[in-house]
Amino acid sequence: MSNPHGNMEYRGPELQVPVPEDFNFAETVGYMSRSGNECMHYIDDGTIYKRIPVGPEYPIVKISGGGEEALHVRFQGTADPPSASTRSAAVQYIREWFDLDTDLTPFYAMAHADELLRPTVDRFRGLRIVGIPDLFEALCWAIIGQQINLAFAYTLKRRFVERYGRCAEWKGRSYWLFPTPERIAGLAADDLIDLQMTAKKSEYLIGAAKLIAEGKLSKELLLNEEHGGGSAEQRLVAIRGIGPWTANYVMMRCLRIPSAFPVQDVGLHNAIKHLTGTERKPTVEEIKQMSASWTGWEAYATFYLWRVLY
Repeated sequence: MSNPHGNMEYRGPELQVPVPEDFNFAETVGYMSRSGNECMHYIDDGTIYKRIPVGPEYPIVKISGGGEEALHVRFQGTADPPSASTRSAAVQYIREWFDLDTDLTPFYAMAHADELLRPTVDRFRGLRIVGIPDLFEALCWAIIGQQINLAFAYTLKRRFVERYGRCAEWKGRSYWLFPTPERIAGLAADDLIDLQMTAKKSEYLIGAAKLIAEGKLSKELLLNEEHGGGSAEQRLVAIRGIGPWTANYVMMRCLRIPSAFPVQDVGLHNAIKHLTGTERKPTVEEIKQMSASWTGWEAYATFYLWRVLY
């Protein structure tokens, strides 16, 4: 495991962030370019631009590939370099965002012995699960995406962020911070109707926001539950509006639990149908049988299979 605070080299306005050998920045950019309606980052000429949600400065960064050994992270829109604490927090965020501290050697060994996974892993090798480090953002994205297509989910997220998030302008672009749970906790469901959010989803979003704002739900609490012999999934599904799919999605993208497995996911079913060339989608039981060897790496297996669809 790398040290997220120590593994960086600062040169003027730019950080050099070391990456593991089996990380492919181009594959990461390819995944992150799947929607032109994304509002939380920009992709331009193979480079990622994002406002990093680490206070108090909330810097806009430009992230580019630095060959095979490092990412180049340049702070934008300010003449003065950010504070040491902001630089350190930004690096920690980026390492978590791109899952740079996970050793994928066991996953690749398993995948190469699996007929279904092998061609996909070979095709996208170096891709890591692009996460959503903030729990509230991860919960919102999962709730917004329930039972709608991906394109409409991006539209709803953009409307939600542009109304309730915070914006910084730089060179003609708007860089957004996701709405805070405190901001959303104070809303009524009717406030979200004209965004085309359903009444139920509005209630679920506000309910999750209240739990986080009141300190009753946090990333730390869920991780302590999981590592202490409990179940983050059980804690999540006890929340109104969060079922097994939503819980496992959050466990994959935010909590980084490698055994998270949204086995009911339609995209997963479609990817398997496509790869196997069958006329029907597999049942949940069939997926459980074919995934028997994925134990401990279900999240990565799912993420790679999703990638086939974009």
